[in-house]
Amino acid sequence: MPAPSLYLHLPGTAADALEFYRGVFGGTVERHSFAQFGRTDGPGAAIAHGVLSGAVDLCVADAGAEDESFSARGLMIALLGTAEPTTLRTWFAGLAEAGEVVEDLQRRPWGASDGQVRDRFGVLWLIGYEHGTETAQQAASTES
Repeated sequence: MPAPSLYLHLPGTAADALEFYRGVFGGTVERHSFAQFGRTDGPGAAIAHGVLSGAVDLCVADAGAEDESFSARGLMIALLGTAEPTTLRTWFAGLAEAGEVVEDLQRRPWGASDGQVRDRFGVLWLIGYEHGTETAQQAASTES
């Protein structure tokens, strides 16, 4: 069974989101407009369904007339140990561009590192890793 996927309905910013997330996570983008799907509940050129496939898979769409745009409280998307520590640090920095670092990516008393960042689309991400997955030299050079 495939893992759950993040699917965001955005207020007319789906195309921007697909490019932003591709820039952060890499991967390939597929997009389909309302017109291509024969839908009349949104502007013809708007994104009815967009998919980022790669290290992180997610879907986005421009909210149609009957859809509520994304907002979240008490929810975060966890990317704990989903890639090498260097990659996770790069993703954290990328998500922070025009977003907000909620809690710096830092070493925790239990020995792992994690942090939280809310991206420009309002998605809160928890990114972290165990220190056994990197060399002590890498950790010392990038974190205090």
